[in-house]
Amino acid sequence: MPLPGMQGADHIGFTVPDLDEAERWLVDILGAVPVYTLGAKRADDDWMTVQLGVHPRTVIDEIRFYRLGNGSNLEVFAYDSADGQAPQPRNSDIGGHHIAIYVDDMDAAAQFLRDKGVDVMGEPVTSAGASAGQRWLYFRSPWGMQFELVSFPAGKAYETEATTLLWHPANPAA
Repeated sequence: MPLPGMQGADHIGFTVPDLDEAERWLVDILGAVPVYTLGAKRADDDWMTVQLGVHPRTVIDEIRFYRLGNGSNLEVFAYDSADGQAPQPRNSDIGGHHIAIYVDDMDAAAQFLRDKGVDVMGEPVTSAGASAGQRWLYFRSPWGMQFELVSFPAGKAYETEATTLLWHPANPAA
């Protein structure tokens, strides 16, 4: 039996070293729309450990929420970590991750990133197999987090025979 009442992903949360820098990049580069902010959270007991799995004296300085197109919202944290912070994980590390942004025109989006001085990793890659019809390209935020452009305006090969399709941000109701 699946999770009762599950509807889909509400938000993606991540921590950044500088909220103002992150906001400028998220808004100016990705087109995220600021929605609201939450202030500091600290606890004198073990709440931070029990609820969030961090050192009990760690402080959340601020949390900012953004809407990102038709996709998942972003919840962006600034932490004052009582026991230090680990470096950005690579995709190959346990917990490694990236956020994929769907675009209608891969080449125009890639050129936009390059023109803005974004660290673009290589050139667009054409997928094969079940993902044929898709192109993708990784890029990094100023704090080193990996993002991906992905585009498949004519669909992917798997769709011709699939009974269930992956959710598509350009057609969220389908």
